[in-house]
Amino acid sequence: MTSTHWTLAERAAKMNPSVIREILKVTERPGIISFAGGLPSSKTFPVAEFEAACAKVLKDDPAGALQYAASEGYGPLRELVAQQLGAQSAAAGVPWKVDPNQILITTGSQQGLDLVAKILIDARSKVLVESPTYLGAVMAFTPMEPNVVSVASDEDGVDIADLASKSDGARFLYVLPNFQNPTGRSMNEARRAALSAEAARSGLPLMEDNPYGDLWFDQAPPAPLTARNPEGGIYLGSFSKVLAPGLRMGFMVAPKAVYPKLLQAKQAADLHSPSFNQRLIFEVMQGGFLDRHVPTIRSLYKAQRDAMLEALAQHFPNAQSSPDTSLTWNTPAGGMFLWARLPAGMNAVDLLPHAVDKGVAFVPGAPFYADHGDPRTMRLSFVTPSVEEIHRGVAALAAAIQYQQGA
Repeated sequence: MTSTHWTLAERAAKMNPSVIREILKVTERPGIISFAGGLPSSKTFPVAEFEAACAKVLKDDPAGALQYAASEGYGPLRELVAQQLGAQSAAAGVPWKVDPNQILITTGSQQGLDLVAKILIDARSKVLVESPTYLGAVMAFTPMEPNVVSVASDEDGVDIADLASKSDGARFLYVLPNFQNPTGRSMNEARRAALSAEAARSGLPLMEDNPYGDLWFDQAPPAPLTARNPEGGIYLGSFSKVLAPGLRMGFMVAPKAVYPKLLQAKQAADLHSPSFNQRLIFEVMQGGFLDRHVPTIRSLYKAQRDAMLEALAQHFPNAQSSPDTSLTWNTPAGGMFLWARLPAGMNAVDLLPHAVDKGVAFVPGAPFYADHGDPRTMRLSFVTPSVEEIHRGVAALAAAIQYQQGA
């Protein structure tokens, strides 16, 4: 009997497992304190509200909730998203009249990345990303075989001069302005204005990913980039960080020039996102629920960020005076992540197994760079461990670093 011979597409060879997903397997070991996952805290899931919404959806329109539906998404949910985006942008000082007909409900915002890749990227197309950038975006773009080019970035976001030198011929710039994954940094108003102006000058489309924008601690972030030039940007949003990631619900706002093709790509991918889940989210969001619920998430995450900052300062007291011999870190103003850098000569990938042996896990930072990754960097998530676990985990991390320095 002849064995079956499977011939993979050439693009399949360029697909690689998620470094983060592989590391998360390590965190399943008993006793490991994980700073690795980008998982929202399960303490924030509104279980009672979802239970009530399930009953209401199945009582009011079970056939509609359980049947095939329009690829664009549930109409009332799209209208609600449009209203909320417009209100948030106006509050930030930039009016944005969002047309519900330009909103596409997606199966998580990760699907939005995939759809954009399918309609905008050809083999060898130039795609610009921040340095570092969200690993999941690069993974979504990679099957289309682009030339991914890093744009220099600092604590305020994209370096405009470097962007101008690299934008010629680029299909788009992928950017996370708010509490970026992996660094936790945010783009200030001056940098957003400069980026918007440069993109308009060069005709460069912007792909704005904003899963963390509602998770600010003390002050709401500036208005979205897309609000400043709606026809020049695609905006991705998510319900995962403010409601529940397991529902896999996100959305995108796209200009008329590309919306029809995104819709066709959506139809080819999965026909439509789950009807029942869309209606659940719509019901839960009624009566201004997010206005009451999201502040509780912010409060929890801010307290846990503060605990991590306190623990880091305790175990690395020389961070400011001697950055080459100590771990250093930033202070994110929201989101889920803190960005740290090891002492000179150390490598986060090499450190990880020693840290795991001492009971703590993190994500090395190098995989988040499209090129020339910094081996000393690491991403620390502070939202899932308890305050007590954060202190124990940072102590374990310090012990692992000291062990490596003495080796």
